Amino acid sequence: MTDDYFKVSRKSQLNIWIANQMMKGAGYAAAVVVGFGLILTVIWAVGQFLPEESKQSPDPNTWSAIAPVTVTAVA
Repeated sequence: MTDDYFKVSRKSQLNIWIANQMMKGAGYAAAVVVGFGLILTVIWAVGQFLPEESKQSPDPNTWSAIAPVTVTAVA
């Protein structure tokens, strides 16, 4: 059996290590994105169980009841 498989140059070892680190980071990023998607899906699913009246009620925030400013053109 040959030992050429284990005789990897220093540059190749560094390239393999960098590739592994990048794949590890991509895996972590994918886990965060999937986790965020799952949280949003759970929030959406809970919202589907709410009664229809709660979805059509006015916004309880006081600042949202302020009418927008209308601008009139001066001729």
